[in-house]
Amino acid sequence: MPQRIEDYGIVGDLHTAALVGRDGSVDWLCLPNMDSPACFAALLGDESHGSWRLAPASGGPCTTRAYREGTLVLDTEWETPDGRVRVTDLMPPRESSPGMVRIVEGLSGRVPVVSDLRLRLDYGRSVPWVTRSRGAVGAVAGPHAVTLSTPVAVEVEEGPTGDVRSRFEVAAGDRVPFVLTHHDSWHPPPEPARAEDALASTLAFWRAWRAGTRYDGRWPDAVERSLVTLKALTFAPTGGIAAAATTSLPEELGGERNWDYRYCWLRDAAFTLLALLGTGHVTEARAWREWLLRAVAGSPADLQIMYGLDGRRRLPEGELGWLPGYEGSRPVRVGNGAADQLQLDVWGEVLLCLDLARSARLGPHGDTWRLEQGLMDFLEGHWDDLDNGLWEVRGPQRAFVHSRVMAWAGVDRAVRGVERFGLDGPVDAWRALRATIREDVLTHGYDARRGTFTQFYGSSGLDASLLLLPRVGFLPWDDPRVVGTVEAVQRELTQDGLLLRYRSDADDVDGLGGTEGTFLVCSFWLSGALEGIGRHDEAVALFERLLSLRNDLGLLSEEYDVAAGRQLGNFPQAFSHVGLVNTARVLSGGMLSDDWTLPSGEA
Repeated sequence: MPQRIEDYGIVGDLHTAALVGRDGSVDWLCLPNMDSPACFAALLGDESHGSWRLAPASGGPCTTRAYREGTLVLDTEWETPDGRVRVTDLMPPRESSPGMVRIVEGLSGRVPVVSDLRLRLDYGRSVPWVTRSRGAVGAVAGPHAVTLSTPVAVEVEEGPTGDVRSRFEVAAGDRVPFVLTHHDSWHPPPEPARAEDALASTLAFWRAWRAGTRYDGRWPDAVERSLVTLKALTFAPTGGIAAAATTSLPEELGGERNWDYRYCWLRDAAFTLLALLGTGHVTEARAWREWLLRAVAGSPADLQIMYGLDGRRRLPEGELGWLPGYEGSRPVRVGNGAADQLQLDVWGEVLLCLDLARSARLGPHGDTWRLEQGLMDFLEGHWDDLDNGLWEVRGPQRAFVHSRVMAWAGVDRAVRGVERFGLDGPVDAWRALRATIREDVLTHGYDARRGTFTQFYGSSGLDASLLLLPRVGFLPWDDPRVVGTVEAVQRELTQDGLLLRYRSDADDVDGLGGTEGTFLVCSFWLSGALEGIGRHDEAVALFERLLSLRNDLGLLSEEYDVAAGRQLGNFPQAFSHVGLVNTARVLSGGMLSDDWTLPSGEA
């Protein structure tokens, strides 16, 4: 049975990532890339679906664990009756073949240790053919091959499972390496990495990367760990950043709100770019912008809300019926059908992102501006279409207020491109369109009786995304309509002090049964909004409570179940960590009225 979501840590090589539990078990790893099929899928089932436990034979959770400062190298320690032992987990930033390195180190006494390796390819469905060759153990199934190298004796279980086991002891000062390497099955196995060299080079990589961070605000340790996590979710070949390392971790235990998040969402682009630029990581920001430009190339009418890590468009959704799901949460899904939804806010968010990149001088304007003009052509004819909204609801399409406001923000940034950067465009028509959208939202999206904007036109419900209206410059923070909306959202969507995205039973908005946890990024938005309306102490208190919900390694998932006191949803979640970084900057005085440069000044 898998552990609690917050019991996992992450290690990765900027192509893929592994989740390591407090018991020393790797329960999730996709090879060769983050969106490839998993070879360890116990996270969504049990050990029979693939796992690798390396820990004291006595078993049990670790005594302590921590990342080496500023890195993605994880040390896990156990205090046992026989002595102390440490397992160091890492994935060297990839130069050729992907691999995971695990080093067992004796710290005191003499401790019996076990390595139980159960490789199950294709998300736990395929038991590989296991062989021995050149002092290593190899496993092959279809196009995939995995090799395990270690100096200790290895036993391969006879029969259909082919499990690979080692039993050995470590005394103080002993260091025993294990190196797992993936390669295409039609090629000979590569030379395995030298574990100690891999450790040294991995530490050097992360420490050099850390040196590029520029942040002098409050909570620097929390911000740094969130930035390292965002870097860990980066797909280095393209610059894309996955929303999470996992699929189908549930938004409700035992429920069906289980989605695949191993892709790149356009909506995340502006927030992520803001976090990277605001903390000095210009190289990553530029790579993210370049990924964005490649992914959205083509007709602006064909813009998707998400793309593959390599920019591919087709992400067909399917179900893996052989996996029982995390704590029985079914179905387990791969791919994401929401990629085909109409979500009008993404046109605005792409325009926001490109305006921010232009302001930061991340690249030339020419081709980018032609793309922006195409996006504007689409918005002019479609800004008032009904859509599925920010939260990808699978119910009826609506006139979502957030979608209309983000369309406004996109038009506003196009106007800014002409006014501030001297670019060519029909600025008078765009100014008129901006005014039309604004008047439409103020007329149909605001409930004067209740003193708040609503989730969609004619709705009685609210939405946490309404907190973003002043952050894109639609209205100033001191406007009574903004203050009223912040207070209404806090009042009506709060659950034990944390924020829901929306009430799923309000107006039958999402067409799905069940419930979900409080949304962590929304709670970060609330903290920033409280700061915006002048409630600083309350904003800081909420932010620090959110920091307390991180696991012992500083990691956050998508949601938090306040009743059960557990993290929920895919893990670790980029949007939650982006929210942490950007809110820390807000509360440290780095950005307040408008995250994406100063408002245009429109009345």
